[in-house]
Amino acid sequence: MPDTKANLLIVDDDATIRMSLCCLLKHFGYRVRVAEDGLSALIKISEEVPDILLSDLQMPGMSGFELLAVVFGQFPGLRTIAMSGAFCGVEIPAGVAADAFYAKGSGVGSLLRMIETLLQRQRLPIDSAAVWAADQVLFFPLQPAPAVF
Repeated sequence: MPDTKANLLIVDDDATIRMSLCCLLKHFGYRVRVAEDGLSALIKISEEVPDILLSDLQMPGMSGFELLAVVFGQFPGLRTIAMSGAFCGVEIPAGVAADAFYAKGSGVGSLLRMIETLLQRQRLPIDSAAVWAADQVLFFPLQPAPAVF
């Protein structure tokens, strides 16, 4: 097995997809953690920020749309890939706060190239001491933004 390339977090409510991606990406040398929903993902991110977050969009509870919006606001240096079987193509669906989009079933090669491309982008430093508890992160976007005059 190759040396570990990067730390990935896979979020999908479908256990088969989650574990298949986990095994496949581990085989290619990535360190992989998994979460079954958005809230679990936020908890795992607060424990250790991954290099890339790969999240399904359609999940019960906290959807991938919501998860990615929270991550975008709270962890601006965290690179993200949205994935779905409900959308097709290579373009990021409208309203999705992600760096890239992976259409489920479009081939592992395209996913691996996407991950490698994102890893080459410079990452903003993340101050782990500033990472909020998951419950605070979850509710942050619901608060109104302060007025700027």
